Amino acid sequence: MFSAGRLQNASTEVDRIIQLLEIAPGASVLDFCCGIGRHSLEFARRGYAVSGVDRTRTYLQRARAQAMAEGLKVEFIQSDALSFSRPATFDAAVSMFTSFGYFEDPEDDFKVLQILHAALRGSGRLLIDLNGKEVIARKFRDREWHQHDDGTLGLEERKVRNGWEWIDSRWILMGPGGKAWEGTISIRLYSGVELTALLERAGFSVVQLYGNLAGEPYNDSAERLIAVATK
Repeated sequence: MFSAGRLQNASTEVDRIIQLLEIAPGASVLDFCCGIGRHSLEFARRGYAVSGVDRTRTYLQRARAQAMAEGLKVEFIQSDALSFSRPATFDAAVSMFTSFGYFEDPEDDFKVLQILHAALRGSGRLLIDLNGKEVIARKFRDREWHQHDDGTLGLEERKVRNGWEWIDSRWILMGPGGKAWEGTISIRLYSGVELTALLERAGFSVVQLYGNLAGEPYNDSAERLIAVATK
C-alpha cells in the first residue's frame, strides 16, 4: 500500500494539490485519513501548518517517527472519520488515495463530508481523490497480478455488486516465504455526478471535477476522479 514509488510520488502530488486548491503559503491543511503521513509530511516540508488524521495507530506512529527524524512540526490525530471535529480550523483539506466510501450506510459518507465542510474556514477547499466508477468500468478486469517493489507478488480479484454500488477486491499477497496476507477490501463506488451531488448536499457551493491531479478534464480518458469542492 505504501510502496517506495508511492512515497516518491508524494512530492509531485502535493505540488499539484497546492495548485488545484490554490493554497496560500503558510495555510493550515487537514490531511484526512492520512495513513503513514506521506502527504502530511510533504506539506510540512513546504511550511504549511498540517494536521493529519487517521484511525490506525501504527500508521500514525510511523508518521510521527518520520516527522521527528526530519524535525517537522505536524499534528497527528488518531480518530475515526465520524468522530473528528475541528470546526472552522483549516484553509484546505485533502482526502487522498481512495480514503472515502467505506461505510456500509451511505449516510455516513454524507456525515463525513459535513464534518469536512465544517472543518474549513471561510471559502476553504476540499480535494477528494477517488477511483471513480467510470474509470473502474472502463479499465475493469476481474483478476490481475501485481509485482510490488519489495518483490511481493499480489493477486487481486474484483467483484462488482449491487448494480455498481460496491466493489469487493480480494487480495492475496505472496512473499519469498509463501502467502503473507489475504483479505477483502470493499468500497462504495461513486460516479462524478454522484460525488458532486453528495458534496453539494453537504453544503459545498462549487464542485469541480478533474481526471487527475494535473487538472485535466474528468472524461473518457480520466485516470482518477478528483473533486475540488469550495465551501
